Amino acid sequence: MELVVPLEQVTVAVEGTDARFPVRRIYCVGRNYLDHIRETAGADEREPPFFFQKPTDAILRPGEDFPYPSVTEKLHHEIELVVAINKGGANIKAEDALDHIYGYAVGIDMTRRDLQGIAKEMRRPWEAGKSFDHAAPCSKIVPAEKIGHPDKGRIWLAVNGDVKQDGDLEHQIWPVTDAIAHLTTLFELQPGDLIMTGTPAGVGPLVAGDTVTGGIDGIGEISVNVI
Repeated sequence: MELVVPLEQVTVAVEGTDARFPVRRIYCVGRNYLDHIRETAGADEREPPFFFQKPTDAILRPGEDFPYPSVTEKLHHEIELVVAINKGGANIKAEDALDHIYGYAVGIDMTRRDLQGIAKEMRRPWEAGKSFDHAAPCSKIVPAEKIGHPDKGRIWLAVNGDVKQDGDLEHQIWPVTDAIAHLTTLFELQPGDLIMTGTPAGVGPLVAGDTVTGGIDGIGEISVNVI
């Protein structure tokens, strides 16, 4: 007899098919765009990348509303390129990294900025600021076999039609291949892992009633209502 009913496998739709991509883990690259570092951190602009995680069930699928989270007065948006992994490995070389990628999506790293700030000041983990319920809205995944591996192109986000973030993938400090190489010295990637690759400048507040839209050239768009 089962003591607990197993939760449904978290999946993300694949563009143009009925297939679903099963999600295992969500890794996030911190401070990966120069302009975002300069607006929020003032840190070394070429220090090694660092990573944090969001829980798998933080995924918010297309069409689902985002409920404004508790215990925050500074909910911020961060538009990001999402990488979907279909071939695992450890200590992957940058030149081999693309062989491990199934496809790409558009994501938003929702952040309780005030709680993240407190955690930074007290040198505590970021979970309360980054890893809360519904904190990872994600578009459908587009297979790399259809679009290739974009390393440049506009990445943008608007709130109620007003563009707030407007950058380019080529401005990443650590491009996808380098990020995977660094990440896999720490963790062994597995099929089903997602990597959120950082955000450009322009992060800012959201309130209930806002409509957030965003996109990445050649990959797609995302739309989320904050309720």
